Order: sequence, then C-alpha cells, then structure tokens
Amino acid sequence: MGRAGKALRQILEAYEISQYQLAAKMEIDRSNISRWVSEERDPSAEAVYAIKQALQELNRQAADEFVRLYLGNGGKKN
Repeated sequence: MGRAGKALRQILEAYEISQYQLAAKMEIDRSNISRWVSEERDPSAEAVYAIKQALQELNRQAADEFVRLYLGNGGKKN
C-alpha cells in the first residue's frame, strides 16, 4: 500500500503544491488528498489518472515526475 501516496507526497513537497491546490484542480475534497498522502488509503486507478491530469495543469514537470515515481523507477530519467 502507498506507492501512489508516497509519490504524491514527494511531488507536492518538491514542487510546493498544496493539497488544497490539487484538490481544487481535481474538484474533490482535500481530505481525499490527505488520506492518499498519509497512506491511509490508496487512490483508485481513475484517481491516479486524475492526479496526473491535475498536476499537468499545475506543473507539467511535477506530473511527469509523479508518473516516474509511481511507476517505480525512482524518478530517474532515462
């Protein structure tokens, strides 16, 4: 449990994106973001896609990094 949450937490911190900003862009309650980041719950596949889409609107580089971290290559660029 938690791969998406860990990746999301890293991205939000690294790119100084607040949980509120992401929640507003996704049109969901911030508590959902909080549960993912704290690894209380894993986001669904649909939510992971929505996270990526919202991050792209906020910061394209953050979205790309989220995908790299989530897919498990440690964020290393090939």
